[in-house]
Amino acid sequence: MVTRGRSLAGELAQLDPALRARLAASAFDPAWLVTRAKALGKRKGLDGNRVRGPVRAPTADEIAPLPAEGSEARKKLILLGEEALAAGSVALCVLAGGMATRMGSVVKALVDVIPGYTFLDARLAEQRVVSQRAGHALPLWLMTSEATDAPIRRALAEREAPGAVATFRQGIALRLDPEGKLFRDERGVPSSYAPGHGDLVDALRASGLLDRFLASGGKYVLIANLDNLGAAIDPAYLGALIDSDAAMQVEVCRKLEGDRGGVPVELEGRMQVLEEFRLPAGFDAKTVPVFNTNTMLVRAAALAEVRVPWSWFVVEKQVDGRTAIQFERLLQELTGVLSTRYVEVPREGVHARFLPVKDPAELELRRPVLEALLRERGLLPAL
Repeated sequence: MVTRGRSLAGELAQLDPALRARLAASAFDPAWLVTRAKALGKRKGLDGNRVRGPVRAPTADEIAPLPAEGSEARKKLILLGEEALAAGSVALCVLAGGMATRMGSVVKALVDVIPGYTFLDARLAEQRVVSQRAGHALPLWLMTSEATDAPIRRALAEREAPGAVATFRQGIALRLDPEGKLFRDERGVPSSYAPGHGDLVDALRASGLLDRFLASGGKYVLIANLDNLGAAIDPAYLGALIDSDAAMQVEVCRKLEGDRGGVPVELEGRMQVLEEFRLPAGFDAKTVPVFNTNTMLVRAAALAEVRVPWSWFVVEKQVDGRTAIQFERLLQELTGVLSTRYVEVPREGVHARFLPVKDPAELELRRPVLEALLRERGLLPAL
């Protein structure tokens, strides 16, 4: 009987040269996939994603909102943030690699938030307005994927985006079938995918953008999802990280009925974000009243130096009506190795910092508040 590793290694050695070139350009390591496939055979299904140690929910004093609007404490944080912006020490990094499958598999960056105004337009407007207020060009970095890179680059060229706006591309990997061989589409071609937003750390370093930012005096990077326009540069939130000893700051929001996602829990003496599929079988995620918004501020030096023992989670996908296996890493694993503070953020009104848009119905529902938010921040022309 041929083992998983040998069978897969043989398939990888016989890949089409054009595909091998694509994979090599994305720093794909065939030996990595062979190792993952061997480990897959020893796992107990998706249960292998779960952590093994005990976890505990955060206490009330471990997660809190910023000081109230207008308070002296809030004013202090705003001043710290404004000073950092004026010094040119802040960058915005947006995760733009996803295809909006629930919107018809289109490039989400080019989806209209309001008619004639895309998510990309909103991020470019934010870069322009923050730069004008700070007196420094705010670096805006867009992490693209193989599927979104060319369309986003074309859109940036058409909009004559300034030099402070740059893209860098996350990697690609190949899916497996449940037997540990390459998953092939109906044409017999191996199926590729983007292996999760945990790619950001390595991809950003490889791009050279982070090193140049540090060399120019850069200190803080806000990382946010493209479709969450609530997650914007805000001096108060920036000041909160600066005023702390933490390496990073994660934004969480209060759960509503039906909300699911990563939650902050203590594991092995550290408060860190774990996705629900990683929680021990006996732990009830409902005991944690907040969840991760995937918005985080990170000290740039920490982002450049951190070494993460990535878990590479097993994910099952339906592709062409069949089960495919892919391995993904998640950016939240930074919280397992970096000192992290957690701040609860609002999710309603023009000050909301969590307004994700996953499908047309959600976009239609959120459109009025998104338009109001964009106008409040000066990102749309006056009426």
